[in-house]
Formats: sequence, structure tokens, C-alpha cells
Amino acid sequence: MDFGLYWFMLPVSMLVATIAMLSGIGGAALFTPIFIIIFPLLGPQYLLESTVAAIGTALLTETFGFSSGFIGYYRKRIVDFALAFKFSRVSVPVAILGALVAPMMAEAFLVAGYSLLIFILAGVLIFFHHGAVENGAELVGQRSGALHRKADNKGREYVYKRPKLGLSSSLITSTGAFLTGLLSVGIGEVIVPQLTKRGVPVAVAAATSVAVVIVTVASASFTLIGQLMREGGLSAVPWNLVCYTIPGVIIGGQIGPRLQGLVSQHVMERAIGGLFILISFAMVFVAAQKFEA
Repeated sequence: MDFGLYWFMLPVSMLVATIAMLSGIGGAALFTPIFIIIFPLLGPQYLLESTVAAIGTALLTETFGFSSGFIGYYRKRIVDFALAFKFSRVSVPVAILGALVAPMMAEAFLVAGYSLLIFILAGVLIFFHHGAVENGAELVGQRSGALHRKADNKGREYVYKRPKLGLSSSLITSTGAFLTGLLSVGIGEVIVPQLTKRGVPVAVAAATSVAVVIVTVASASFTLIGQLMREGGLSAVPWNLVCYTIPGVIIGGQIGPRLQGLVSQHVMERAIGGLFILISFAMVFVAAQKFEA
């Protein structure tokens, strides 16, 4: 195992983690296409063992990146733990189920499903602005029910009403969690819109989403990595890759929270949506090749 092979993934991972922290999306949404699309272009020595290995590695890397980002948000004191728990108790078991199903599916279908999912997410990010406000009191101040107040470490106060996790939210969260375990994308992309649409301030929504993503992605990644190791032993995990991606996302996870608020959430969502469209078309090409093989 050549431990100098993937050295370039250290700065790449830092960038991916920073973007993930700023936008609230899962870093695996960018790592998976890097592993599946970019690595084969670099040469056969860069190929991972399988699509499931790529998804598992992306999720494992994301776990460490979001854990680092969580520390940054925790220091800012803007994570709503009660709200995070409501979503996590739904997302964790469903994500594990998705991870158990992933190895049973043909690689071509996994890549095709990823392509379709990314394309849908791109449309949501580009065309549906969630109308989030900096202080939820502007949106929910006239509603009945108690408002929750949270002050960050700089004394800025956020006022909002904690949304209830009803049937529709549970279904949306379950779908995102299952797709996360199956395709590495989904949970981060469905949490932030649900929160901001219901008046939770952007900063609090992003921080709370990170907390939900950590436990959900960790559950899915450990399930997938466990299955890979059970079938192929320790060598089934690309340790020469994660030795660069994990430190990279830990560093990027600290950078992202520090930059929170410097880039408009709407601008960030549209930029990532455009990138997702490009990734979707590239994934279609990869899926076609796998169907022909």
C-alpha cells in the first residue's frame, strides 16, 4: 500500500470540508464523485476497490470532518441539541438500513442512483430559495407558542420557534438518511432546508445540521466499513487515502465555522447546485460504462 499516492487529497479535503461547513451539505456529496470520477482519470493505481468502498470511505471521511466542524460550532454555542436529537432519533436507524442495503446493489445502479439524486438536489438548491432569515423572530414572532432564545459566544442573540418534527418532516428526514447510507448523500441536504424554511436562523440551522449529520453519517459509515472489513479484511479500507482525507477535513472543519456568514447562504446553495449538475452528468457517463461492462 503506497502511502504517498494520495498526498494531493490533503488540500482537496480541506477545501471540501470548508465548503461543507459553510453550506450544511455533507462532504461525502463531493468526495464520492472525486473517488468515482476523478481517480480513474488519474490512472489505474488510484482506483478504489468498488463503488461501495468509495461511498464508505467518503462517509468515514465526512464523519471526521463534521466532528471537527461540530467543535467549532459548539464553541460558538449555536447548536440546538434538543432540535438535533429530534432529527437524529429518526435518521440514525434509517441510515444504518441504507448502509446494509448498499452492498446488495449492483455498482451501475448505485452510480445511476447517485446521479439522479445529485441532479434533484441541484434543482432544489438552485430554484428553491428557502427564505431563511438571520433572526427567526422576524418570521415566527407572530405565531403562537414560546420562542427559543440562543446567544452565541459573541453575545449575538438568535430568537426562533423550535419546529415540530411531524409526519412530513419525518418522511423527508428518513428519505435523506436512507439515501445517505445507500449513496452517501442526503441527510445534510434535507435538514438545513427544513430548519431555515421554518424560521430557524441560518447560523443555528447550519450548526444543528452538523450535529445531526455527525451521528447519522457515523452510523452509516461504520456499518459500511464494517461490512467491507468483514469481506476483505483490513486491506479493504484504503488507509493510504484516509490518512490524508481525515486530517484534511479536520482542518477544513475548523475553517468553515470561522467563515460562517461571510458568504450568503443563497449564493452558496446556487454555486453548489451548479456543481452538482456537472457531477450528475459525469456520473451518468460512469453509470453507462458500468452498465456496458
